[in-house]
Amino acid sequence: MLEVRNVNLFYGASQALKSVSLHARTGKVTTVLGRNGVGKTSLLRAITGRQKIASGQILWQGKDVSGLSATARARQGFAHVPQGREIFPLLSVRENLETGYACLPKRARRLPDEIFELFPVLRDMLSRRGGDLSGGQQQQLAVARALVTRPHLLVLDEPTEGIQPSIIKDIGRAIEYLRDRGDMAIVLVEQYFEFARDLADDFAVMDRGEIVMAGGLADMVEADVQRHLTV
Repeated sequence: MLEVRNVNLFYGASQALKSVSLHARTGKVTTVLGRNGVGKTSLLRAITGRQKIASGQILWQGKDVSGLSATARARQGFAHVPQGREIFPLLSVRENLETGYACLPKRARRLPDEIFELFPVLRDMLSRRGGDLSGGQQQQLAVARALVTRPHLLVLDEPTEGIQPSIIKDIGRAIEYLRDRGDMAIVLVEQYFEFARDLADDFAVMDRGEIVMAGGLADMVEADVQRHLTV
């Protein structure tokens, strides 16, 4: 459903992605692993249109979307849960969720019950300001906001970073549910190896802006992957 072909991306004179290729299939989770600074976030920004690529292609359902803006890609079903959450601290939880309406037609602008089934705590906090939530609750809010857009492609950038184990489990269960629903491709960037491995159908390992290892979960040699995760 998503195919990244030989993508190169630069920040000024610095090359962040070097001929990167990746695929993500509907009903499957593709995990992208690697140390800090190897290009994982840049890859997600390239996929979602938040950073322009220098060359290569990003194909969605067989069509080249490389030239489309982030807004246009969101309207085609791309949703991004960014590293650091990027919620609006002064808006209420409800208002944060409703920012997901921006890419939806008016008839679809409602909060799906599904998000409260996945993250029940949010229903009780709709009137609370986003900035008053704990880090884990903010992460749940960031995932829920992405789901408000009814995505067909969901990309998550280190959703376990800095949150407590109980909420990591909640987010893992949510990702499993979304995968098993079978109508969404999921790209998950992670450094927490066990979390990524347990969710992965396909995996890719990045180092210095390149994919150095990739395949299905059955092809994964854990010791080889771990060598690319340790400093």
